[in-house]
Formats: sequence, structure tokens, C-alpha cells
Amino acid sequence: MPIGVIPAGTGNGVAKSLLDSVGDPCTVVNATVAIIRGHKTSLDVATISQGKTRFYSVLMLAWGLVADIDIESEVWRWMGGARLDLYAVKRILQLRKYNGRVHFVPAPDFEDYTEKISHKVTSVQDVPFCSSSKKQTNAQESGYLGPNVDLENMNWQTIEGPFISVWIQNVPWGSESSKPAPSAKFSDGYLDVILMKDCPKLGLLSILTSLSNGDHVKSPHVLYFKVKSFILEPGSRTKDSTKGGIIDSDGEVLARGNGTYKCDEKTLMSYGNLQITIDQGLATLFCPPL
Repeated sequence: MPIGVIPAGTGNGVAKSLLDSVGDPCTVVNATVAIIRGHKTSLDVATISQGKTRFYSVLMLAWGLVADIDIESEVWRWMGGARLDLYAVKRILQLRKYNGRVHFVPAPDFEDYTEKISHKVTSVQDVPFCSSSKKQTNAQESGYLGPNVDLENMNWQTIEGPFISVWIQNVPWGSESSKPAPSAKFSDGYLDVILMKDCPKLGLLSILTSLSNGDHVKSPHVLYFKVKSFILEPGSRTKDSTKGGIIDSDGEVLARGNGTYKCDEKTLMSYGNLQITIDQGLATLFCPPL
């Protein structure tokens, strides 16, 4: 069943990506006309797993700086969209880094690049899988359970923290003013990963400014590559081991670590390892004609 996307939210990343693919402005009118005309495109869907708990994502997942800005800036929601820019400056001036590591299976065209920034996993036992890679047979589980992939027989690589930011995108635009993944495709079967491990504060300001056109990926402080599967091992803040971070997907909080904003609120998942797999072209969207 095709889904029509109207830009009536805060970020509107999916609608922006669809309309920008043909150079159309991101407006309600343009989105409505695209739906009426009836052209369709496929869209990858990511399954985020932790045990038997699953969350299906079409836009993004973030941990670290980007998630902190997105969620913590809600205290300034009365400011409108300007809250994100102003809170970003505050968060950079009071910069946090997070311990942790990421594991991933690179897309074929990125294997040479990722070998230079990571180390290969020599034993599959070193990969902290978060759910079974086999199809569930439990009669109590029904419906879509995520892609059926053999994770244990993939070539995994690992990058050790600390990290300033871990950002995963499914489409080019994260919001109407932010283009974190300029090379992302709607249905290529891969997720785009944007990592920052170390960067001076002035450099971070420059990177955030260049997010509007995607030029941030040219920075030597940004690691940008595509993956088939991904596992996040989030840890504590480097300067305070009693506090964790926030994991944000599609604008919703999946998990909150100790000492974070609204950490007493219940979340879908715990602040621990998450596994992300991708189902190529699972969803169908109305789109403007190419």
C-alpha cells in the first residue's frame, strides 16, 4: 500500500528528500500534487532490534551530539526551529564525548575506505548480536519481524570510541534544513553512517553550518560510509561515568541513559546494545515524477 507523505511535522526529512530529488520545494502543495499524480518509489526500512523488542525506522538513528540537540532542545520548543541552532551552540561549547563502539558490515564500494578507519572482527563471537538472525518460529509472534539475514556469516568491522556523534540516515535529508547523507538513496539496501570521533569546537560549528548542503562530509573530522548492518554499543560520558546518552530514532527517544534529560521516563528500549538491519525497498511511497 503506497504511503503519501505530507510535510506537516517538525523536521519533514522524508518529505524533503522525496521532493528535493526532483528539485521541488518542500511544501504541502507540492507533496499533495505528487500524491494525486500517483507516481511511486520504493523505500528501505530499517529494523532496530534489542532482544525481541523492535522499532521500524525510515529516517534516522542518532546517538551523541545530534541526539542530544534533537531531544534536549525540547525545553526550548517555544522558540520554534531556532531552538535547534541555539541549543547546538550550547552543546558544542559544553561538548560531550561518549565511550562505546560500533560494529558494521560495509557496503561493497566502501570496504577499502572502512578498512583504514576500523579493524576487522576476527571472531564472530566478538560481535554483540542483539537478536536472532534467524526467522522467529514462536507462534505468539506474528506479522513483520524484520529482514531474514545471516548476520553471523558477514564480514564485520569495528570502530572504537569515544565518539562525539553517531548518526545513521536512510534518506539524504534529516530535516528541511539538514542534509546529513548527501549520497543516500531511497532503496539501495544500505544505510549511510556519519561518525565524528574528535573535532575542535570551531570545526564543529563549521560542520553544523555546512549540513545545509551536505558539504560537512568533506571535513577530515567526519567519517562517512554505507553499511548493510550495524550494531551500536553505547557507553557512558567520558567525563562522567555515571551518566549515559540518548538514542533517538525518527525523532522519538528509543533509550535514555542514567542522568540524561527526562531519564525517569519509560522508553521502548534500554540504554544498551542495538542492532540495525535493512530491508531493501520494503515500503512504497508516492513521489514526484522523475
